[in-house]
Amino acid sequence: MSIISQREKPIGIFDSGIGGLTVANAIHALLPQENLIYFGDTAHLPYGDKSADAIRYYCLKIGKFLLEQDCKMIVVACNSASTAGYNVLLEFFREHALFVNVVDPLVEAVASHGFSKVGVIATKATIHSAVYPNQLHRLKPQLEVASLATPLLAPMIEEGFVKNRISRVVLDTYLNDPAIKNINALILACTHYPLIRPVLEEFYAGQVQIFDSTYVVAEAVKQRLTEAGWLNDSSQQPVHRFCVSDYTTSFEAATRLFYSEAITLEHQPIW
Repeated sequence: MSIISQREKPIGIFDSGIGGLTVANAIHALLPQENLIYFGDTAHLPYGDKSADAIRYYCLKIGKFLLEQDCKMIVVACNSASTAGYNVLLEFFREHALFVNVVDPLVEAVASHGFSKVGVIATKATIHSAVYPNQLHRLKPQLEVASLATPLLAPMIEEGFVKNRISRVVLDTYLNDPAIKNINALILACTHYPLIRPVLEEFYAGQVQIFDSTYVVAEAVKQRLTEAGWLNDSSQQPVHRFCVSDYTTSFEAATRLFYSEAITLEHQPIW
């Protein structure tokens, strides 16, 4: 396999649904020549309330599908999948593609600052895994990390409630929780949450620095591809495919919230 053909292979990106499109959007913005294949496991969403064993099974099945599409890299654009399934993906497939998850780049970005207390909001599965406190403490042992499960946010965002009375009531309730008081930074540990970042910034009025996975993950993708010599430098128009395991018109309509261009979903019932 020549280096040039390897460069032109697509980047595979997957999530439990369509929230990972925020990551795909950032990758497309930073690396516009790359071919992309997105897979949303809409048949099993949300992963946040699934067992770790179930998530690992889903990850392996989706990883196999993306490798069958000849992907040179697989981006796990889901915090729950990154937490429960990333290592098993490496165990089975590390010889076949590069892998990037959404947790490691975000942890490294936050740890590079001198914060004293950091808040983390995410799904129940991500919070219960304690992946963010554990990884942050490995890099910054003295850092105080406060975690809060915010399970209403992802479905609220998918329904388009991002800046109205309903979303403000939900967000005010969560953000005023004593657990995340007096923080210097807030980690948005779900790929849906970048869509409410402007509301969060308004709430904190510049007093809290907010981090999400979109552009830090895109930068990590660029770095890994650069190190491997696999950045696509072709002049060909890139090809983007967007697949889901269960198709509904409502999912297709909701993609407009997460991606900057119109998307046609391709039904891939891999189960």
